[in-house]
Amino acid sequence: MTKYVYSFGDGAAEGKVDMKNLLGGKGANLAEMCSLGLPVPPGFTITTEVCVNYYAGGKKLPAGVEAEVKKALAAIEKIAGAKFGEVKNPLLVSVRSGARASMPGMMDTVLNLGLNDATVEALAAKTGNPRFAYDSYRRFIQMYSDVVLGIDHYNFEELLESKKSDRGVELDTELTADDLKALVGEYKEKVKQELKKPFPQDVQEQLWGAIMAVFDSWMNARAITYRKLHDIPESWGTAVNVQSMVFGNMGDDCATGVAFTRNPSTGEKAFYGEFLVNAQGEDVVAGIRTPQPLTIKGKEIGGELPSMEEVMPDVYGELVKIYQKLEAHYRDMQDIEFTVQNRKLWMLQTRSGKRTAAASIKIAVDMVAEKLIKREQAIERVDPAALDQLLHPTLDPNAPKTLITRGLPASPGAAAGIVVFSAEEAERRAKEKVILVRVETSPEDIHGMHAAQGILTARGGMTSHAAVVARGMGKPCVSGAGELKIDYAAKIFKAGNKTVKEGDFVTINGGSGEVFLGEVPTVQPQLSGDFATLMGWADEMRTLKVRANAETPLDAKAARRFGAEGIGLCRTEHMFFDTDRIIAMREMIVSETVEKRKEALAKLLPMQRKDFTELFTIMAGLPVTIRLLDPPLHEFLPHSDAEIKEVAKAAGVTSEYVRSRAHALHESNPMLGHRGCRLGITYPEIYEMQARAVFEAASSVAKESKDKVIPEIMIPLVMNSKELEILKRLVDDTAAAVARETGVKIEYLVGTMIELPRAALRAADIARHAEFFSFGTNDLTQTTLGLSRDDAASFIEAYKQKGVLDADPFVTIDQDGVGELIQIAAERGRKARSDIKLGICGEHGGDPASVAFCQKAGLNYVSCSPYRVPIARLAAAQAAIKAKFSKAAAA
Repeated sequence: MTKYVYSFGDGAAEGKVDMKNLLGGKGANLAEMCSLGLPVPPGFTITTEVCVNYYAGGKKLPAGVEAEVKKALAAIEKIAGAKFGEVKNPLLVSVRSGARASMPGMMDTVLNLGLNDATVEALAAKTGNPRFAYDSYRRFIQMYSDVVLGIDHYNFEELLESKKSDRGVELDTELTADDLKALVGEYKEKVKQELKKPFPQDVQEQLWGAIMAVFDSWMNARAITYRKLHDIPESWGTAVNVQSMVFGNMGDDCATGVAFTRNPSTGEKAFYGEFLVNAQGEDVVAGIRTPQPLTIKGKEIGGELPSMEEVMPDVYGELVKIYQKLEAHYRDMQDIEFTVQNRKLWMLQTRSGKRTAAASIKIAVDMVAEKLIKREQAIERVDPAALDQLLHPTLDPNAPKTLITRGLPASPGAAAGIVVFSAEEAERRAKEKVILVRVETSPEDIHGMHAAQGILTARGGMTSHAAVVARGMGKPCVSGAGELKIDYAAKIFKAGNKTVKEGDFVTINGGSGEVFLGEVPTVQPQLSGDFATLMGWADEMRTLKVRANAETPLDAKAARRFGAEGIGLCRTEHMFFDTDRIIAMREMIVSETVEKRKEALAKLLPMQRKDFTELFTIMAGLPVTIRLLDPPLHEFLPHSDAEIKEVAKAAGVTSEYVRSRAHALHESNPMLGHRGCRLGITYPEIYEMQARAVFEAASSVAKESKDKVIPEIMIPLVMNSKELEILKRLVDDTAAAVARETGVKIEYLVGTMIELPRAALRAADIARHAEFFSFGTNDLTQTTLGLSRDDAASFIEAYKQKGVLDADPFVTIDQDGVGELIQIAAERGRKARSDIKLGICGEHGGDPASVAFCQKAGLNYVSCSPYRVPIARLAAAQAAIKAKFSKAAAA
């Protein structure tokens, strides 16, 4: 029979090592901590398989689950020496989610479960602490009502704030036992008002209500959004962890906290975290009270509150030993949660900690130096997509700045944008750059945090929801800016004597915690140190080459800076839109005779030659793939009367003639019309001019430089071998002519862009004339799926939600369709020409999943935008490592 429930506690755990897929991350790690002999409250895990079956069976639990839970609960009672629901000695439990991938704050939790009007009195008598008992009960009612009964938490927060106001106190901890007992009565009355029935007193009803609520939270809006952002499959499901409660809110010898074994923002090897005395875990992550640092060194970041190292040195020392043991065991930076009950330390969770890209790289490189992991593991630890955080500008230290306020440097990076005060407004104005400003964020704000450039909160510490989620998203965050006074109704915030309205520009520096008025200039990053070390290791291990898509000197220089090994796509049409060129281009287009076209093209030749000379010089001997003119001619035509007159004057014709010519060139479906190689077939003088510009530039650079110049000339949009044969002959003839004129013979390749299904299928014929294939995956996706990348965005999300598509095919290659065409073309192309060079040049070249596919398909290189080159380099290394291990396993 299938086992659905696994117990842990008292130094032992059921199941085998590495059961993360079945027990979820939290459950697997709780079991492993037990096996390591660490102090873990006893509990049990209901597997992810139950969640999957729960949804598959119409929200019904599989047979046998209830009996297994009853047995596992009895095991907790035996270890804890208390009985669930017993009036004299009650056992209280927590009920938490635990998916196999960390989803901080996205699903639901219930603490202090098992309290009712009878057991709260027993808890007060047992502990001799009525204040603690009623504080736990009011917390339980609020959390259970919100999570299970569907009564919004603000209903209870209003009652709490009202009670504090009546008593003239600011903090929850200043309320007395009688205050809290009265508050419990008000909470229960609120539940009765909302539901027309009393708060449940049956502890079994409470337990199953919480378990079902956690399973239900797998499909709540914020969890769905988070999974979508982080590519976590819905089919994984979540486990449920039921665990004996330990209490950090019993008095001043109790505490709760969150810690990281290394700094998650910088990667520094320093114990790092926060705790609260006389509190429960939700208080730390929600940012309701200002937390205290764990270490004396941590006080440097913010405030003078005493550290745990000072106020609980014995507990702190034990915590240090445990974190060192955990990091050595897992060989990764850990994010741990703990509770101190009457100066006894309990471990509630450990997991690989979320970290910034900079921290991820530093930790990986440091752990190699510490001999904790190998270089391959270091490369696999860093998310290639996260490198994007490091490749963009930071604030210019010399720029003038107007400081508004300071907070905690919760997630590094700089961002500027207009102030908005709600997640909904951030999402609505996502096309503008926005900074989401909140008193504190909650999981309900996830969509707005994703839409924003950065996040600023008035409350919360370095481990608050805002900080953790922002770091995971790679977004700058400043939290705990206590000087901020936010007025949501008026849509303003104040800091000192400064007032900022919604729509005003601000800049936040997540690395320093500073907030500035207006938009502060930025500077380019320095990609050295640990980044250079890791990328060096990646370059040693990868087999795929990485090139860049670039056609301007600026892009080419950026490509070199980011480690590109050549240009995989130079889109020559982008060179014709400058003001000094577009007139000659339009003059050429409106000309009806070859002679007139050649006159206009003669004006463009020196411009093109200069372009290619600059690119060849910058790339210094690296390959440069130049795509001849691809888009339909109508894209270059004038539209306004002034532009038409300008073209008419340059061409020596009337404005009416230009208008009629533009009308004649108009196409109903230009994407499938007179473009690509079809232009070269019908107007060979265009491609001849471009080829001449290439070879003259190459000859010039070859004479002046020691670097070998090898241009690769790409003919776009071929559908059969005859098109390529005709145009290759044109290129070869032009190359020979330039060689005779300059006395310099240039090595070059002629190939084609495969972007039509027919071309992929007829690759063997085409390869007889092509020395390379470059797969234009943007257009190949359009022509294969019949989707327009410009228009499909309006329904792609709906397709993903309904399971029609797993991912946006313009972001990640459709491996079953487009991918199979690439594999067919590669196989047939190689059969016809064994040394054919194969690559892709669509933006998929910078997508890690697509890079992994290219490795599997046996391509030679990928090409992507300059800023994605490091991403592709790292992804290629990871793909090579995976292929190596797969091959070894198969052997």
